[in-house]
Amino acid sequence: MSTTSTITDTAGLSVYNPNAKVGTGKAEMGQADFLRLLTAQMQTQDPFEPVNNAEMVSQMATITNSSGIAEMNATLKNLAADLGGTRLGDAASWIGKSMLVQSNIAAPDASGLYAGQITLPQATDGASISLVDGSGNVVKTLDLGAQPAGDVTFYWDGKNDAGDTIATSALQVKVNGATPSRVATWATIAAVQSPADGSSSKLITALGSYSPSDAISLM
Repeated sequence: MSTTSTITDTAGLSVYNPNAKVGTGKAEMGQADFLRLLTAQMQTQDPFEPVNNAEMVSQMATITNSSGIAEMNATLKNLAADLGGTRLGDAASWIGKSMLVQSNIAAPDASGLYAGQITLPQATDGASISLVDGSGNVVKTLDLGAQPAGDVTFYWDGKNDAGDTIATSALQVKVNGATPSRVATWATIAAVQSPADGSSSKLITALGSYSPSDAISLM
């Protein structure tokens, strides 16, 4: 709001000065400004009714409501940030996809396929992968042949040479003839769990629960 500028002459009278600079008030009034005005109003009560209970109760309720609304807005902003970020929104879009995670357990996907990846620190020749059931029996052996250093993928459809399905449960991955620096398998994401304590979301798979950051790859 613009204000009229005046100067005082030698006689002590206020005279309008058109060349003086004038100030401009705030375009918006924040909560702190509102509370200052309300406090000033309370300090200048009607002198004939210095303790008007009705006005006092109304003013105190106004202060309480103003503070409560500010706190509620801050809480809603934090909640919106949590729901809109990777913690839940992005992670939910992963449902139905497969993620590669560090694990020596392989579980079949919807089509019955077991798949994974091992990382070899150096080239090797004659290495193989054994898929072992819960009783310690080797269900399938995959010969890798000669492989350079780096990532080597493997997969199996869960069937024997006759085309019969012989495995439908999770199997342990054992590497023979080499010492990999990492063993990872593919797991299908079945659901997303959002903990009530506000911590990061968990991706639920047949291999267990994982954080989105645990995914080495996604497809």
